[in-house]
Amino acid sequence: MGKLNGNFDELLQKYADLLTKVGLNVQPNQTIILYANVRQFRLVRLITHSAYILGANEVIVKWRDSILQKDFLLHTTNDRLSTPYEFEKLAAKELMAKKASRLSLLSESPAEFDGIDSKRIQAYQQMMTKVKVPVTKATMNNQISWVVAGAAGPEWAHLVYPNSPVHEATDQLWHAIFKMARVISDDPLSAWQSHITFLSDRADWLNQQRFDQLHYYSDKTDITVGLPQGHIWEAAGATDLAGNFFIPNIPTEEVFTAPDNQRINGTVFSTLPLSSNGQLIKNIRLTFKDGKVINANASTGQSLLRQLIDTDAGSRSLGEVALVPQNSPIAKAQTIFFNTLFDENASDHMALGAAYPFSVKNGTSKSDAELTQLGLNQSDIHVDFMMGSDDMMIDGITKDGKQVPIMKNGNWA
Repeated sequence: MGKLNGNFDELLQKYADLLTKVGLNVQPNQTIILYANVRQFRLVRLITHSAYILGANEVIVKWRDSILQKDFLLHTTNDRLSTPYEFEKLAAKELMAKKASRLSLLSESPAEFDGIDSKRIQAYQQMMTKVKVPVTKATMNNQISWVVAGAAGPEWAHLVYPNSPVHEATDQLWHAIFKMARVISDDPLSAWQSHITFLSDRADWLNQQRFDQLHYYSDKTDITVGLPQGHIWEAAGATDLAGNFFIPNIPTEEVFTAPDNQRINGTVFSTLPLSSNGQLIKNIRLTFKDGKVINANASTGQSLLRQLIDTDAGSRSLGEVALVPQNSPIAKAQTIFFNTLFDENASDHMALGAAYPFSVKNGTSKSDAELTQLGLNQSDIHVDFMMGSDDMMIDGITKDGKQVPIMKNGNWA
């Protein structure tokens, strides 16, 4: 534990407390679903205990083993890959009826399913999408509190730090996670309150401007993105249906909203790899016309990219645009984490697929048809890809054509 100087247990406890107190903001009598790899049993035990101390009624742990999952994907029948069990659907529906909170720990290698036919992976993902419809809907509407956070796994760590032995790489990745989550500080909870205020101030300024469009331009990207009427910029935290404030992503550096999916024109180029379904997609180039992808290319993972954008009617458009400065702590680390949670907080990013209903005024009370009318994209997927850079310029354009700099050379103007 070289970089952690023998303080790993103390930092892991601080991290667990941060995830329950600030992330989920655990309330008395809550049900919590905790998704984690079997290797993360130490952190899972700390999170579970912390949640119970805060008054949770139950913590349901959903374990995952990458090796067993890979064997399943390699050997099961095509019929099983595409056919969900009814009890899985009923469990998801019942847990969301209880407004169960969700905490997902990401620790697997982003390339864990290399060597498996991408069509089999896609079939399984589509099947699981059907199972998780109640969970996805509750999450997208912030009906529940939910958090996604990182936990260092050896395969992932070795991909990030390939020149270090696995145990040292894992130590380095834990150190990075603790630092980016502001756990390495005297008072992580206070540090987070200051950070939330910082991001909220930027979201407030953007909301005051009422921009009609955003223009992104750099050496490789030139794209104009329309914004829906009544759009809302969000930052850091959210409030669930019960009125409890929570932090969906730890770490987070973004300010984001939904685009108008009919008014997206131009070309955007990814600047960091995208990890999707256990495989990597690199150097994505998307060209949009009237809100739809008309050309999609990648130097690696071309077939997977095509499968993604062909998922459904909405997967060829965007559901999110997010602003992240190049001088954020994660960007300053100058490390590619091959993990969207971390890489998206080092770079401006966009998302193919579904928009969050809360990205427009009173959106969570509107029907899908009403949201579609406003320009909010509907899809079964929501896949972020990173496209920020040191030379990225972003201007806000008002309805009367006035251009206001938002980002200059990758940072807040």
